[in-house]
Amino acid sequence: MLKQLVSKMYKRLPVLRELCQIRDAIYQLKELQEDLRANQEIHLFDFEFDRHPRYRDPMRLPRYQGQVNSQNGEDGILQEVFRRVGTTNRVFAEVGVGDGCENNTAFLLSLGWDGFWLDVSGRFLGALEKGKNMDENCLKALVAIITRENIEGCFEKLGVPKEFDLLSLDIDQNTYYAWEGLRSFRPRVVVIEYNGSVPADTDWKVVYDPDRQWDGSKNFGASLKALENLGRQLGYCLVGCEFCGVNAFFVREDLVKDRFAAPFTSENHFEPKRHFVSFRRGHPSAVLDRNIPG
Repeated sequence: MLKQLVSKMYKRLPVLRELCQIRDAIYQLKELQEDLRANQEIHLFDFEFDRHPRYRDPMRLPRYQGQVNSQNGEDGILQEVFRRVGTTNRVFAEVGVGDGCENNTAFLLSLGWDGFWLDVSGRFLGALEKGKNMDENCLKALVAIITRENIEGCFEKLGVPKEFDLLSLDIDQNTYYAWEGLRSFRPRVVVIEYNGSVPADTDWKVVYDPDRQWDGSKNFGASLKALENLGRQLGYCLVGCEFCGVNAFFVREDLVKDRFAAPFTSENHFEPKRHFVSFRRGHPSAVLDRNIPG
């Protein structure tokens, strides 16, 4: 009661009243700017995207982006990739799943895929409790610090098969080295975070230190060219990136054929970092109820 009385008294003073009005106007302007930005991005993706010469080609993956649980358009692109190469065991393994609601495999889990989640934090465990039809066999999880030296041991501990449909890697600082450490596993498709601030023709990666954590700067991970070269060593082709310049998509060489846009180089598929078009449509993310095929 006293707080409300004091507030009313202050608002009667001319200077403070004007300051309150300025503050409210600034808030309204910020909301208007956010609405305008979202409308521009929706117009770009829904009405203008496939008119651009670069994205008009139906072989290019960014035109298929769509978002359910992914950070950007990865959900839609993965659907398109598997439409082209098919699926086998419908098993995924994701390293770096965050809170469990926003990652590259949560939507696949809801579509009846089985999988494995690994993360340094156990935040994702709470998200799973809210989903319906999540039986104990559909997803196995491990909370651990992942390094180049231990990642294969972690996969073996969880029971990840040597060949499976999708591997997703995003552990910020040492993502490149985590993939380098998985030489005995042969997923059919790999989606991996790259550093979109580094030019397309530059082979660069951070110096490896298993204990080093990302400091929030541009000094993290590896360039797309470095991942292209590593992928080639491991038997994979770079087939595309999503428009916001965060994740790249690789397909095992024996599956590529003529299904994707050649050449399979970073110069051809590079998308620069575009945080300004990163936004979420609709309601907050959640793990959707699991639908069992058949």
